[in-house]
Amino acid sequence: MSETAVRPAPELPVHMRRNGFDPHPALTELRDSGGIRRERTPMGLDAWVVSRHEDVRRVLSDTSTFSNNSEDLPTLADMAPEERRKRLSGNLLALDPPDHTRVRRLLTPEFTIRRMRRLEPRIKQIVDDHLDAMEQAGQPADVVRDFALPVPSLVISELLGVPYEDRADFQRRSNLLLDMSLPMAERRRVGEESRTYMARLVAGAKADPGEDLLGMLAREDELDDDELIGIASLLLIAGHETTSNMLGLGTLALLRHPEQLALVRDDETMTERAVEELMRWLSVVHSGSGRKVLREVELGGQVLAEGDWVVCALPGANRDPGLLEDPERLDVRRGSPGHVAFGHGLHHCLGAPLARMEMRIAFPALLRRFPGLREVEGYEPSFRSYHVVYGLSELPVRW
Repeated sequence: MSETAVRPAPELPVHMRRNGFDPHPALTELRDSGGIRRERTPMGLDAWVVSRHEDVRRVLSDTSTFSNNSEDLPTLADMAPEERRKRLSGNLLALDPPDHTRVRRLLTPEFTIRRMRRLEPRIKQIVDDHLDAMEQAGQPADVVRDFALPVPSLVISELLGVPYEDRADFQRRSNLLLDMSLPMAERRRVGEESRTYMARLVAGAKADPGEDLLGMLAREDELDDDELIGIASLLLIAGHETTSNMLGLGTLALLRHPEQLALVRDDETMTERAVEELMRWLSVVHSGSGRKVLREVELGGQVLAEGDWVVCALPGANRDPGLLEDPERLDVRRGSPGHVAFGHGLHHCLGAPLARMEMRIAFPALLRRFPGLREVEGYEPSFRSYHVVYGLSELPVRW
C-alpha cells in the first residue's frame, strides 16, 4: 500500500474519482445528465467540471473565452504579482498567447514526428536494456519499478540534458508535487527545491551548452533564466509521469483483457491503434490545467460568468458515447480517433509524439519478451488516486 493510500486526505472532486480503470459512476452520471456542475477542487477553488466530449473540446480550443493564465489561482494568492509571474514563467500550461506562442515556437521543432524518429533507435535500446535487466534479475519483477518508470525517465533525461544519476531525487519531487493529498505548504516547499535544482542545471547549460534540448535553448538565447527553469521543470515532470503511468496501468489493463493483450503482442499492425485506445480508455491525466472564463458564456446549459474557473474531466469526455460506440469497452482494434487524452487545441501536449513512440515501442517489446507475463498471485492494485496523473504504485509480475 502506498503512503498516500493511508494518509488522511480530502474528498476527491468528481473528475478525479475512479473505479479501477473506469471513471467513477458519479462522473458518468454527470456527463449523461447535462455534463457540467460546480465542484471544489484540490487547488482550493470552486470550478465548473465539464465532462462531455463536445464541451471539453470547445473549452480546450476556445482560447479567446477560456484562459490558461494561472496568476489568479488561490495557491498563488499570497505572492506578489512579480513573484507569481516568475513562478509561472516558461510553463506552457499556464500561458496564453502571445507568450505561449513564443515559447512553444522554440520547442516545437524538437518534438516533431521526424525528430522523434531520429530518437527511435535509442529508445529501442533503452527498452531492450531494461527488459534484459528484468530477465536477468529473475522473477518476480515489478513492472512499475523495473520498466514503466525508468524507461521514460532515462529518455527524457537524455533528451533534456538532466543527469540520470539524479533520477531518484527528481522522481521523488515529481511524485510529491503531483500528490493532491499533501498540504499546499509541503507541495510549495518541494516546488522550491525543484526550482533550485533546475536553476543549477540551467546555469550549467548556459555556461557550457551541450547538444541536448536545454543546451539548444541556452544557445538560442531567446529565453530568460526563469523561462528556461519553467520549461525544463515542466518537460522533466510531464516527460516521464504520463508515459510511465500509461505503461504501468496499460500493462495491467492488457493483463486483465487477455484477448486484447494477444492482439498487441502478436499483431504489429495493432500497435498504433492500441496505444490510442489505451490512452483514451485509461485517460491517466484527470483534467490538465484549469481555465479561467474571460467573458460570460453558455456551456452545457449553464451560464458561466467572467472570472469563473473551468476544469475539463478528460476521463468523462473520453468515455462519452458521443465520441464513439460502446466507449466503456477496451478495443485496441479501433484506434480511438478524436480522444482528448493529450488535450486539444493550442495546448495539445507538446510531447505527444515522444510519448506515443515510447509506448509503441515499449508495450509490444514487454509482451513479446515475456509471452507468459501475468500478475503475481494475490496481487491487489494500489492506485495513485490522489495524484494529478493516475496510475499504479506497483505491478508485481511473473512470466
